[in-house]
Amino acid sequence: MNTIWKGVFPALTTKFTEKDELDLPGFEKNLIAQLEAGVDGIILGGTLGESSVLTLGEKEILVKFAVEKINGQIPVVLNIAEGSTREAVSQAALAMQWGARGLMLLPPMRYKSDHRETVEYFRTIARSTDLPIIIYNNPIDYKVEVTLNMFEELIDYKNIQAVKESTRDVSNVTRMINRFGDRIKILCGVDTIAIEELVMGADGWVAGLVCAFPRETVAIYRLAKAGRISEALAIHRWFLPLLELDIHPKLVQYIKLAESLAGIGTENVRAPRLVLAGEERTRVMSIVKDAIACRPLLPDYLSIKA
Repeated sequence: MNTIWKGVFPALTTKFTEKDELDLPGFEKNLIAQLEAGVDGIILGGTLGESSVLTLGEKEILVKFAVEKINGQIPVVLNIAEGSTREAVSQAALAMQWGARGLMLLPPMRYKSDHRETVEYFRTIARSTDLPIIIYNNPIDYKVEVTLNMFEELIDYKNIQAVKESTRDVSNVTRMINRFGDRIKILCGVDTIAIEELVMGADGWVAGLVCAFPRETVAIYRLAKAGRISEALAIHRWFLPLLELDIHPKLVQYIKLAESLAGIGTENVRAPRLVLAGEERTRVMSIVKDAIACRPLLPDYLSIKA
């Protein structure tokens, strides 16, 4: 299966038991909810997936488990966020062995690479694999911006196919389209501005709150791409207080609490993260419960061909 960078790709959370082990039954429950909602692919081991605290063995288990359960329905994408080029290349090779159908690449971790180093990092990984690649451009959180000039140097690599656009600048969608046409597919990576970027021409959405509210997320995407903007906006306006949980340093804890309240996850996180407590937990819980209490009635969005 060729990975098609279009539609809704949940950046799935990693489910843990209270003993800090992988919770595969919990992961499967959420995965089934995503499939039934109509998502177009999944991303494992991203920021929401607590990638920095997962072992290589755990990544293998998650990818192989997801590949088996999905059984070819949608692509499984593994995120690579490593400090060394050598380790990133190694994980790209393993991802293919495990059955992944795509890679999401962050710039080098723990070192602020310059233009030349960043381009060479991506080039080296792209040369090492046949898997299609989406580059994660998030200078706000990861301090390295993948500029248009960098993409210009990377487009000769046919497997570099897409960008997770998380610069927070909606105009960057237009800049990318003006410069590269449809050569680089654009997926919004910031929940709060997804509908704006879809209207401006983005091809998809790497989503966070989809982990707790998959049907509403897919409905917004399909309605927006079908030009049914007023219907998409109605859902978006209900969704926005929840979507804002995605742009906080504790997005993992916030979204896992939302998953728990929505009945498709638990709050368990891996240290040094801690489960929310006190006023903060009460506040986030109130946001989620208020939204659930007035959850919108959705149209038959699955019949829309976006």
